[in-house]
Formats: sequence, C-alpha cells, structure tokens
Amino acid sequence: MQVQSMHFKARAGERLADQRLQTNLKKLSTKFVTGRASAILELDDFEGTRDAAIERRMRAIENLDVWLAIFETEATRRGATVLYAESAEDASKLVVEIAKKHDVKKAIKSKSMVSEEMALNHALEAAGITPIETDLGEYILQINDNEPPSHIIAPVVHKDKEEISDLFARVHHKPRLTDIAQMTREAREVLRPQFLSADMGITGGNFIIAETGSVAIVTNEGNEGMCTILPPKVHVVVTGIEKVLPTLEDLATVMRLLPRSATGQSISNYFSLLTGPRAAGEQDGPEHMYFVLVDGGRTGLIGGEFQDMLRCIRCGACMNHCPVYQKIGGHSYGWVYPGPMGSVLTPAYVGLEQTLDLPQASTLCGECHVVCPVKIPLPDLLRKLREKQFERDLRPRYERFGLRLWAYFAKRPALYHVATRIGVRALRIMGGSKKSISSIPFGGGWSAQREMPAPSGKTFRELYRERGSQPRGSAK
Repeated sequence: MQVQSMHFKARAGERLADQRLQTNLKKLSTKFVTGRASAILELDDFEGTRDAAIERRMRAIENLDVWLAIFETEATRRGATVLYAESAEDASKLVVEIAKKHDVKKAIKSKSMVSEEMALNHALEAAGITPIETDLGEYILQINDNEPPSHIIAPVVHKDKEEISDLFARVHHKPRLTDIAQMTREAREVLRPQFLSADMGITGGNFIIAETGSVAIVTNEGNEGMCTILPPKVHVVVTGIEKVLPTLEDLATVMRLLPRSATGQSISNYFSLLTGPRAAGEQDGPEHMYFVLVDGGRTGLIGGEFQDMLRCIRCGACMNHCPVYQKIGGHSYGWVYPGPMGSVLTPAYVGLEQTLDLPQASTLCGECHVVCPVKIPLPDLLRKLREKQFERDLRPRYERFGLRLWAYFAKRPALYHVATRIGVRALRIMGGSKKSISSIPFGGGWSAQREMPAPSGKTFRELYRERGSQPRGSAK
C-alpha cells in the first residue's frame, strides 16, 4: 500500500468537511465503545486478565527467535511449509511464487492487514492471478476501485448503507436494495461461486501457536473457513512474526480480551484453529499449507523504545475511543494502520521522515492507553516520537524556535514568573468586554476554529497564593 502519510493535514481537512463521513463515524461510539464497556464487565477480573495477557505476549516477544523456531518445527512436522520474508515486498513475491508453483488462477482472501502492507492484491493481479476479497467490508472496498480500508476491524465503517446500496446496484447490475439482510444475501450469492472455483485461499493470522504449529483466525462471517476447507487446494497464511504465542493456554487468555475490545462481543462468531494441511482420511482442508511470516520492520523494534508496540493484538480499541480518529477516520492517516496505534507503527515501519504529522495527530488525552487490552503506553510512545522529530530537526523552524524559547524561560523561574505575569495581563486586555479571545498571536491554527476564554489577569501562582491566604472553609 502506497504511503500517503505526508499528506495527513490535507486529508484530515477534507474528512472534517465531509458531513456524511462525520455521521458515519458516529457508529464507533454507538456500537464499539458502548459494546466494549458492557463486554468487559463480564470478566471476573478484567485487570488481572490484562496483566496475564501482557506477560504472555511479552514472553513471546522477548524470546521471539526461540518461539518462531519452535513454531516452524511444529508446523513443519504437521506438513506445513514455513517461509520468512524480510520485507512486505519479499512476502508478496513469496505468495506469487507459491501461486505459480500450484498453477493458481484465482485466490480468495479473508481480511488481513498484513496483506495490505504487502500490497498483495496488486502483486497477484500483476502476475495474472485474480484475487477476490471475501470479507464483506473488504469486498465492498475492492469493488469500489480497490479503496483501502479505513479501520482494521471494520474496514468499511466510513460508508453508510445508502452508499453501499448504490455500489451494489452499479457493480452487480441488479435492482437497488436497501434492506440489509437482502443486501448481504446478494453479496453471498455473488461470492459463493468464487469460493467454489478458487485455487488458493489466503488468510491472515490473528495468532500463530508455537507448541502446535497452528494458526488462530477470528472472523464474524465464517469466510475464513470457506477460504480454507472448500475447494482451494492451497492455503497460505500471511501474518507478522510478532503474532506468535507460545501455548494454547496463552491463546485462550488473549482471546478473552480480543473480541471484547474489538467489537464488544464476548466471543467472535467464528474462531478457527488450523493445524497443517489435510491428512489422510480427513474430509476437508487444503492439500498444501504455507505460512509466510513477515518482518517488515518488526525486528527493528525489539529491545528498543517502541518494543511495547509488538504486543498489540490489533483490536482497534485505541482508534474506536480516539477523539481524533472519531472525527477524521482512517484514510487521513495515509497508510495501513490508522489511529493511535498507526501513529506509532507507521513511523516505525516506513520512516519518521514520511510521517511527520502522525505523532502530532493526538490530543494525548490518554484514552487509548486506558482502553488498550494489553496496556500499550501509546501517549508515551507518541511523545517519544515527537522528541525524535525535535532532535532531528524534522519539525518546522518556527515550532522549534517556540519550544526553545519556552524552555529558556522555564529553566529560569524568576524570569518565567515575570513573563507569565505580563502575558496573562495582556491576554486579559485582549479579551475585552467579551472576555474571550478569537485570535491568538502565533496560535492561528488553534484559534481559527475556537475562541479561548480570557484569563483573569493573574497567574496560577498568584491565584494559588490568594486561595491559601483565605480562612479555612471560606469560598471565593
């Protein structure tokens, strides 16, 4: 997927002006946010479960090479082939090579964000292989000129029923439907022949299990099963190397958190645990099974300041609750991963120079950290990225000058006190009789959209001193 993160400000401005999008994004708070709040109450010890999940995820990450070696041994012993790709491009080449080896003409896919990193559909099409998305949301985006997803769990959350109804009528050449049940039935009727005629099934992997050489796949539509147990003779799993878990017990712990944090469900509708290709005497499953495990910058995070990001379980809770994402949607971020987690991962994977605005795309309110099921300190990581930008002179000159000027005063308390006394009195005068300021010097980006209440003309220290001099129990 082509990186467009350098255009974040322009893209965000367009989305803010899109009233239809603003209405559609309200689904995040009415469905996912309230659903999560209810679902976590079902756990007897939510915080204890989170702590256990963190311990299990970090145990795998801190010994990643060991657990990947165990996984490879067990998966190979059960008949699968394990391949490693240093980059996303390498991973796409491997999948194309597998397809050519088995004379594949059509590949059906379930939802996979790693395949978006790989630009896999484009690579398959360039090799003469037809990719068909089978997740309903991803299918909608594919037939809409291969539009990228805007959310890692609900890829088409930015569209409403009417838009999809128009799209189906145009592409399927059938009468326009508006009933959701009828629309989904129409999509099933279109996709069913694709399931039955495909040569290869491609899935992501929510987790891979070292002790059994298995892959765990979670969906709400059952399309992952159609991609792996029906006619496709080849099943290819593409996933990141960090998705390994040591044991099935670890998987059980993490799965208590994933659906609750993602969609507010106690458990997803479909959960598949797949181990190896079809064995002698078995009735279904592929003849050949491959795992393509992608690095794509992940090992560069191990042992560093951003290692905590590797324990992300891709639930999307951070973006569901983020006040910035809720207003601008996922396409503004310009790459595969949007929201707070994307604002950290994208600079890590594609480079800070191409993502200058993403670390700034946050209020640092801390909500993403609060709701993250594995407690990734996203606000702290965003601050670290901002520090790196400042150290490498990647922020605008006026911004760096302003911060250095503030630091100069902040390190000199007496001078800072004098400057703030002058500043608050000047702001009080600027407020006038309305007691609000509509234009702030050097702060046009903030005051262009809002007014600031004028201060009283006294600094915090002055107000605090006055409060302290009052008799106990008196009110000002």
